[in-house]
Amino acid sequence: MDEFERIDRLIAPLASGHPGTYGLANDGAVFACSAGNELVLTKDMMAEGVHFLPDDPPDLVARKLLRTNLSDLAAMGAAARGYLLGLALDANRDDTWIASFFSGLAQDQEIFGITLLGGDTILSERGVLTLSLTAIGEVAAGRALTRSGAQAGDIVAVSGTIGDSALGLMVLQEKLAALGPQSAAFLGDRYRLPQPRLALGAALIGLARAALDVSDGLLADAGHIARRSGLRVELDWPQVPLSAAAREAVDARPDLRGNIVAGGDDYELLFTLPEAHWPDIERLALVCDTPVTRIGRCVAGEGVALLDAGGAELATFMRGWRHGSRE
Repeated sequence: MDEFERIDRLIAPLASGHPGTYGLANDGAVFACSAGNELVLTKDMMAEGVHFLPDDPPDLVARKLLRTNLSDLAAMGAAARGYLLGLALDANRDDTWIASFFSGLAQDQEIFGITLLGGDTILSERGVLTLSLTAIGEVAAGRALTRSGAQAGDIVAVSGTIGDSALGLMVLQEKLAALGPQSAAFLGDRYRLPQPRLALGAALIGLARAALDVSDGLLADAGHIARRSGLRVELDWPQVPLSAAAREAVDARPDLRGNIVAGGDDYELLFTLPEAHWPDIERLALVCDTPVTRIGRCVAGEGVALLDAGGAELATFMRGWRHGSRE
């Protein structure tokens, strides 16, 4: 199908949930922010071979693209409202692949209660499949969570489990053997389909002082909070929450501890808060059905330290990887 048929059949139905899109019949959408709220805007890009594998199912590629952006909204305590989509398709995408991609977006729109607001597609026959998504959210004016509010004495906590996505990529690349099929499948799913913590992020407003999502790796992202807040973050390796599948992998190969704390794409929330607020966080974690674990503290100084059970720094662990200059 040509571009206009694709818009009419696959893309326009995704924009039917908001009257300001006019069925994508105009050059832009009209979007009004709710009274007393501010807009939160975030954009992530994904390229084949960098952020997803060439043989990843197209519906899961689409859902990962959307969910990584929703995770950024969650990190700022924002409620998701809609998104803009950009696709640079290569010559390898047929109508079946494209239809499956948009089917994945439709599935997650239903789950998260959001709608497509507009976007653009191009064909780049000699390029690499590249995807871009801008998510739009709302948060009460002046209440958005940032990376710069942590204070010495704060608890450092994280949602969910850490390291699953990095290990899942190794599973899908056949670089991690000797795992049971159930564990391998779980880790692969964690790589392909993140779980944005939108409910927890909204609940952290008024309790957390600083927050972000773990996209670059636990150590690197803790470093962002440390640098922006002007302090030192100490993390306790024995307290880092691991899934049963990740524990199985690390028990077989202790060298994977570095992958756990340095690998990216977990999309869990890492945040700091005063000790007095911890009971509230434990209660809200149950309400949001999202486990939360305290894994460290903020102290005077700078940088990040990963400590063993005796308090000694595990200096040999990797310090995380970076996508260019991204934070």
